Amino acid sequence: MPLGLRGKKKDKSKETSALVEAEATVAGRRGDEDAAAAAPTAAAASPPPEVPIRLLFHTQLAHGSPTGRVEGFASVRELYAKIAAAFRIAPTEIMFCTLNTHKIDMDKLLGVQIGLEDFIFAHVKGVKKEVEVFKSEDSLGLTITDNGNGCAFIKRIKAGSLIDQIKVICVGDHIESINGKSVVGCRHYEVAKNLKDLEKGQTFTLKLIEPLKSFDMIEPRSKGGSFAEGKITRGKETLRLRSKGPATVEEMPSDIEEKAVKKVDDLLEMYMGIRDLELAATMVEAGKGKNNPDEFAVALDESLGDFAFPDEFVFDVWGAIGDAMQGRY
Repeated sequence: MPLGLRGKKKDKSKETSALVEAEATVAGRRGDEDAAAAAPTAAAASPPPEVPIRLLFHTQLAHGSPTGRVEGFASVRELYAKIAAAFRIAPTEIMFCTLNTHKIDMDKLLGVQIGLEDFIFAHVKGVKKEVEVFKSEDSLGLTITDNGNGCAFIKRIKAGSLIDQIKVICVGDHIESINGKSVVGCRHYEVAKNLKDLEKGQTFTLKLIEPLKSFDMIEPRSKGGSFAEGKITRGKETLRLRSKGPATVEEMPSDIEEKAVKKVDDLLEMYMGIRDLELAATMVEAGKGKNNPDEFAVALDESLGDFAFPDEFVFDVWGAIGDAMQGRY
């Protein structure tokens, strides 16, 4: 496990000690188990009770911190709360998380699945900035996503676009307000719609917050990568996070399922200007066992009715899922 603190038990600060206390608890339990095994009992012949699997993940703040441990979460919101508690910060300070890298790499963005050996880096709020933009074109060239906890941020800037010419606006920036109207707590599709509805030929104001960076992270602006070039999991099993219901340990998605999710995510960007792996994966799941677009549309209305997807989009998603499942990608 990267950046582990095993063996470094001398002269620990109080903060570090608090962050790694879970490891001492595990060791204590193992000692109790060894003592119990050595003592003969009348019930020795009985099979031991089943012990639930304890999933423990390592985490750091991306700009630099001791290593913390988090466990017992079932959603992104709960994960952020656990990370915040480990580092004694407010959950709302966490903008997004990346897996296995401290850099602002949108290909390594934490999505709906975490590999059981993944290391989680939390990016927190840094410098605030205010930018005036003249909307000279209909499209700004932005792709918006959110962290599932009320923070919408820029995932991609299209090369050569209007926003690409404004170098102070960067991938990873949290959009705090548009023309003085707060969008904190809004979902990505709401923020994208607000930006799209801005009148062409007018100047608007964005209030942004960039992620806090360590010195070695200060580098030329990234335009964001393509999800198709990255992986969202490591190892043979992943922890699947859900916005509703408990998290589950599952086998890694098959290559076919990954291709279907990537294609649906592309369509979300094309139609709605957002990227959302959880939403894309939910739509792929909704398509399983459906025989035609009408059945698929009904399933989407039941599980994702709040989005009110247009018929053309639903039809394209149905076709994309079918093409992926039949190996046409």
